Amino acid sequence: MRLFLDSSVLLAAAGSTSGASRLLISSARRERWTLLTSAYCLREAEHNLPKLSPNATVDWHRLIKPRLTVVGTHLVLDRPLIYRAVKDRPVVITALSLKSDVLLTLDRDDFHDLLGSSVYGLSIRTPGEFLKGVRR
Repeated sequence: MRLFLDSSVLLAAAGSTSGASRLLISSARRERWTLLTSAYCLREAEHNLPKLSPNATVDWHRLIKPRLTVVGTHLVLDRPLIYRAVKDRPVVITALSLKSDVLLTLDRDDFHDLLGSSVYGLSIRTPGEFLKGVRR
């Protein structure tokens, strides 16, 4: 399964050892999930990483970043995308262009109308919702 991780999930995984985002990343190899993110999300996460604890930076470099497949940011889509959060359009477009199965985000402000639904077959979930669905 191809999982696209938004920067909010990357930061949560670095900042908390016990949250769903960290569990998702630590389970990826065993579950055979491919963890995808874009250069756009990676830059945003690394920009905000210093706001977290010093341990978050250590965990980022040791546990999280090595497990990610980072791709270029795609800005063109072969179909219309009407989505009000301009800054997050590259996230949705890149996830779609990579044929991701799920886009995982904790950004409830910008993704609130899409969480729990899908765009062109791309499911949009929080890490906790995704993990609960997988366990069923």
